[in-house]
Amino acid sequence: MPRVFVQGKPVTSYPRLTPEAARGSVRRITEVGEEVLHKACRDVTEFGPDLAALIDDMFLTMYVADGAGLAANQVGVDLRLFVYDCPDDDGVRHVGHIANPVLDPLDPAGRRLLDEGEGCLSVPGAVMDVPRPDRAVVRGVDRDGNALVIEGTGYFARCLQHETDHVNGRVYLDRLSKRERKDALRQVAEGRERVLARRAVKETELSR
Repeated sequence: MPRVFVQGKPVTSYPRLTPEAARGSVRRITEVGEEVLHKACRDVTEFGPDLAALIDDMFLTMYVADGAGLAANQVGVDLRLFVYDCPDDDGVRHVGHIANPVLDPLDPAGRRLLDEGEGCLSVPGAVMDVPRPDRAVVRGVDRDGNALVIEGTGYFARCLQHETDHVNGRVYLDRLSKRERKDALRQVAEGRERVLARRAVKETELSR
C-alpha cells in the first residue's frame, strides 16, 4: 500500500517538508478570541500567484508550529482554504491543500465516533477530547480551481473535520461543554509561552 498521498493521489516518495514550504515565509498564527477565527470565511474565487504564495506560507507556518493542518484564518486571512500534512491511523501520510472545502454528510448509522485528544495551533498549549466521526470526505478545489475529493480515516479524518470547522468560523472549543472549555483555556494560560518559545526555536532551525 502507498505510504504517502499528495492531493489524494498516491506517490512513491516525498520529501520531509513540502516543496511549498521551501518557498514560504512564516506568518503569525492567530489565537482564539481573534475575530477572524470566529466567523465563516469567504470562498476562494481568485486562483493565481497570490493564492499559491499564501499556500507556501501556510505550509511553512504549519511546520514551524509542529501542526498537522492549518487554515487560512489561522494566519489572519479570511479565505476558505487549508493545508495539511497528517498521518492516518495506519501511518499513511497525507499531504495537500484544499480551497472551499465542504464535508460530505455521513450516514449516522454507519459512522463511528472517536473520542480522542485534539489540539489546535490557535489554542496553544491545550489538548482536549473531542468526539468526531472516524471517517471524512471533503470536496473542494485546488490552487488552480480543479475539483478535489479528499478522503480520510482516523486521525486524518479528525484533521479534515477540524480544518473545515475553521473555515466555517468554528474552533474545537465550540464543541466542548462550558466546563471543558474553561479547562482548555486554563491549559492555554499555563502552556502558551512554552509553546510559542518552541515555535521560535523551530523557526530558527528551519530558516538555516
